[in-house]
Amino acid sequence: MTAIYPGSFDPVTNGHIDIIRRALCFADHVVVGVVSQNVYKKGMFTQEERVGLLREALSGVDGSERMEIREFSGLLAEFFDECGADVVVRGIRSPIEYEYDLAQTLANRQMNPRLETIFLPANPAHVFLSSSIVKEIAAFGGDIGAMVPDCVQSAMRNKRQ
Repeated sequence: MTAIYPGSFDPVTNGHIDIIRRALCFADHVVVGVVSQNVYKKGMFTQEERVGLLREALSGVDGSERMEIREFSGLLAEFFDECGADVVVRGIRSPIEYEYDLAQTLANRQMNPRLETIFLPANPAHVFLSSSIVKEIAAFGGDIGAMVPDCVQSAMRNKRQ
């Protein structure tokens, strides 16, 4: 089974890495799809930088040989077919996020009836964690060490300078 875990990963957090690790437990192959831009969020890193940070952050993850990181733009429903995927994996932190992701899933299924989604509840340690929160804390000089891999913390510090 091939699973896609799509996102902007701007920046990648420990919560994202947890979802990827868990997807590797049931999928033979995991494609981490890095979307070119999210029209609703202001980006900190370029797509190329986000891919590089993901590669570095995931380099030591068990099963990383069964994972690939791919850039994409456009519709997830189309990327799903390009990858020959069987499922989309989404991490869910709250009921509000579930409602949003469910609406996205239904829209994607309208465009591609083959598309199935598996919702993984967030690890309780990561329920509060989002890329937006990490960026805000970092912007005010707060400690994000427990929220992101070391390579991301360093890259964010370099961006602020």
